[in-house]
Amino acid sequence: MADDVLRALAHPLRLRMLNLMWPGPMSAAELARELAVSHALASQHLRKLASAGLVELAEERTRRGGHERRYRTVAGSPLSDQREGTAFLAGTLAHGLRERAARRDPEHPGVTTDGELWVAPEDWERYRRGIQALGDALHARARPAHSPGTVPVAVTVHAFRTLDQGGATPPPAR
Repeated sequence: MADDVLRALAHPLRLRMLNLMWPGPMSAAELARELAVSHALASQHLRKLASAGLVELAEERTRRGGHERRYRTVAGSPLSDQREGTAFLAGTLAHGLRERAARRDPEHPGVTTDGELWVAPEDWERYRRGIQALGDALHARARPAHSPGTVPVAVTVHAFRTLDQGGATPPPAR
């Protein structure tokens, strides 16, 4: 499963699709329009996400005489659980961040922070949970793209404990 998930997350377009489908189901045609890609390409990426268990069929409906399948992101998609592929996932996130940063609205403030820090284990755990709660809260408030009264925002956080320069996990504080 982890390999399938990592392969599915390997393409930045699929991460964008997951984000778009978070607030509600979308079809391949809707995703294609929003992402400015072909319907065939959107369908191909959607199948990859579905086979990895990252999206699920939410509804089927008749539309314009055709059959439309709409998918949604599976709640709790395991980005945080991808320990073996951390560097690989970081590369995909970095690609998405570069693309999003190019679209940053210069008229509105943002938040940028970076650090390679040493903190007490209990502080790290408290802040890690807080970062996760912030991400969960933002996702819970997300609305479908272009919903009235909404603005587009970008959030990328990849926070984790590191190994010491020597390659070992630092001993716990006493």
